Amino acid sequence: MSRIPRDETWPHETGAARGVRIRSVRARQILDCKCRPLVEVEVETEGGSVGRGAAPTGLSVGTHEAFVLRDNDPDLYAGLGVMRAVENVRQVIGPALVGMPVDDQRALDDLMIDLDGTADKSHLGSNAICSTSIACLRAAAAAAGVPLYRYLGGDDLATVPVPSFNVVNGGRYDDVIQPFNEFIVMPYRADLIFEAVHMGVRFFAVLSGILERYAGSPPKVARSYGYIAPSEDPEVVLSLMQEAIDRCGYSEKMALALDCASSEMYDAATATYYLDGRRVGSDELISYAKGLTEKFDLVFIEDLLDEDDWDGYPRAVKEIPRTIILGDDLIATNLGRLQRAVATRAVEGFVFKPNQAGTISEALETYGYAVDHGLIAAPSGRSGGVVDDVVMDLSVGLQVAFQKNGAPRSGERIEKLNFLLRAAESIPDCRLADVAGVVRF
Repeated sequence: MSRIPRDETWPHETGAARGVRIRSVRARQILDCKCRPLVEVEVETEGGSVGRGAAPTGLSVGTHEAFVLRDNDPDLYAGLGVMRAVENVRQVIGPALVGMPVDDQRALDDLMIDLDGTADKSHLGSNAICSTSIACLRAAAAAAGVPLYRYLGGDDLATVPVPSFNVVNGGRYDDVIQPFNEFIVMPYRADLIFEAVHMGVRFFAVLSGILERYAGSPPKVARSYGYIAPSEDPEVVLSLMQEAIDRCGYSEKMALALDCASSEMYDAATATYYLDGRRVGSDELISYAKGLTEKFDLVFIEDLLDEDDWDGYPRAVKEIPRTIILGDDLIATNLGRLQRAVATRAVEGFVFKPNQAGTISEALETYGYAVDHGLIAAPSGRSGGVVDDVVMDLSVGLQVAFQKNGAPRSGERIEKLNFLLRAAESIPDCRLADVAGVVRF
């Protein structure tokens, strides 16, 4: 398990970065992979090193995530513009950071938190703050003259994480309401990252033909670039995916996983969830999920219940021993929520998304708490992603076991795979992280 940078000895590769101060902070509005505006910040040091940061946003955003400030002007990008957040960087954040040491990430982040003054960063916008936080971290690594993942991990790097692939997407479509959001495959027993990437790409191609045979027409592309689920029954989708695994000859090396995103299908008035044409309570949903884990090898199930179902999650952990129960919307990369989850044994890991916390320091503190308490942290990009996503450097630098990737389609998702291929080449005798050692089946 990786060390977490929590004290004055971090980062390991200080060198030229020690004491280098920030000379300028610039900000602009750019576009994410969904053509939605996001904030990009550029930090330059007195020595001329530059770091850029852009915090992505998901299509499905939990209510406990840090606040994304948008312009709400219907005439520009359907109200999704972020020029108010950009101006907050230019007028408030940037001037306050100029002259500060670029390698003191905690001090930089704490100052921005104080400038904002709200619990959810709604005054300046978490998109303004997080993008700046990322840019500062990248500028520090640039000043040290090393890749960011090495700035984070030092000389201890030995692995890259196993990628997982979100290949079938649920949700509400014209003729299907699939309650589970993501159907995932993971080449958890691949020997090298090159094999793992090839397995994901080949599986995706084989699955296309299987879905076409089942539905009678070529599968359509979903919002997150996987295939639209061909059935409302999750078991049917998993069966088709297992057929693709078997046809590829990957039965001993590839397994399945789920992100249910159940808050999307939860009705608070009746405390029920939509499941295959009917509404069920949390106990029945837990029982159904347990049945799936007994029929299929599932590495993890994420967000099985609503984001505030603190009573249901401990039951799920107790009743579903054959897979890892992860929290995403339940935790929202928030230290306080993770502490509550640990105290109540509500999850066995969480999905690590820095933009949910709003600063790199807060995200790393949450990550460190998870590691210290034996929980898995699975870094993930967002559906509204960017090409140069800091989550990739964090995944390698922190030496995590596995990470969540999208389908092997669309530029920013392909770039994440290419990042792992390049990083593995730069790490002597690099191997894949040992996911087989943590699975439950």
